[in-house]
Amino acid sequence: MKIALVSDDGITISQHFGRAPFYVVVTIENGQIVGREVRDKLGHAQFAGQHGHEEHSHAAGQGHGFDRASQDRHSRMAAAIADCQMLVARGMGAGAYESMRQAGIRPIITDIPTIDEAVRAFIEGRLTDHPEWLH
Repeated sequence: MKIALVSDDGITISQHFGRAPFYVVVTIENGQIVGREVRDKLGHAQFAGQHGHEEHSHAAGQGHGFDRASQDRHSRMAAAIADCQMLVARGMGAGAYESMRQAGIRPIITDIPTIDEAVRAFIEGRLTDHPEWLH
């Protein structure tokens, strides 16, 4: 199983999925970490100059991140981790969360601050999702 964790520094889990510049991808087999790599992640910095990008774009009647341009950006962000089964962040918009689900990647919003702690919690079966914290 591969888990992608968004990070600003390779150590902590980012509080904002859209702004994080990296994914740390951890491979787990039989309850053990057998691989770890850092992958570049598209984010707000890369999309800032594109037509239709607004920090808080909303489609009529929907929350943050559900408009067509946001959904396109989310699918481009998911492409780098298409081989992962799970994505862990400490904060994420509802549109990004749903886009990851649609891409077949289980999003988890956690209160655990570090990558190593979150991976340990997953292995031990105590990594909890907090979708109530979506923005």
